[in-house]
Amino acid sequence: MNLIKKIVGKNKDHAAWRQIIHAHPELAYQEHVTAQFVADKLESFGIAIVRGLGKTGVVGTIKSGSSDRSIGLRADMDALPLTEMNTFSHRSKNTGVMHACGHDGHTAMLLAAAQHLSAHQDFDGIVHFIFQPAEEGEAGAKAMMDDGLFTDFPMEAVYGIHNWPGLPVGEMAMRKGPIMAAMDLFEIKVIGKGGHAALPHLVIDPIQVGTQIVQAWQTIVSRNVKPTDPAVLSVTQFHGGDTDAWAVVPEEITIRGTVRTFSTDTKELIKSRREKIALGICQAHDCKLEWWYDERFPPTVNSDEETDVAAQAAI
Repeated sequence: MNLIKKIVGKNKDHAAWRQIIHAHPELAYQEHVTAQFVADKLESFGIAIVRGLGKTGVVGTIKSGSSDRSIGLRADMDALPLTEMNTFSHRSKNTGVMHACGHDGHTAMLLAAAQHLSAHQDFDGIVHFIFQPAEEGEAGAKAMMDDGLFTDFPMEAVYGIHNWPGLPVGEMAMRKGPIMAAMDLFEIKVIGKGGHAALPHLVIDPIQVGTQIVQAWQTIVSRNVKPTDPAVLSVTQFHGGDTDAWAVVPEEITIRGTVRTFSTDTKELIKSRREKIALGICQAHDCKLEWWYDERFPPTVNSDEETDVAAQAAI
């Protein structure tokens, strides 16, 4: 990978920025300190900024030359609701919040790019630096778009990068087409008839029915989805009963999870099969079924031309 020496020469500064951001993590739409830090840095570079898109988002813009062609460079700013166990000096100062997904690094990297391009405007066009809030499941990109990101700042393409600890230092991974899966959330509620555990013939046990549903769902990806079409169905939560009532069969249980797919057809297949299986098992045991489904995010699909540009930049 070709590194720009003038950027490398400022790596200590960039690392210090990351450590400051790391020490002050903020959750989705609460990135006030981070957004202020970003805005202050951009203004110190002489870059015009706009704040408030997507509540806490920041956009900086550099125009060089006469061309109106424009691109966007994007980083995310939010942290996760986790308690940091590290002991280094820049560990989180906000209890229960931590930069565990690298967004502190992403923000520092984009600031470094902004600093360099502001000092070396040897290009003809416009660069927008997009600092996005709420990447962690809260649709911060859409919030910025709804607030006029692409109408106020037209762009021909947007480039983003995510750290990947499994890759050797100095390597980048990319491909054309789908690269990050769509993410959907689901919840079902199985409603039976509660009662005393010593009288099982008088209850309709939703726990037993729920376990059958979870097991049956495991056949969807393995037996209904094409082996060449990646998909993941994960049950992540199973709730039922009172923790203090050892001998009581609950009236209802709740099952939650996620589905990740690259294609719309596969998503619809999994959605249909999951509901049909759950409904059939519930009907067989005289249970009622309540269903909730949220198509949260579409897949990330890299366009061919821009992927080639990114690959060339990484060589």
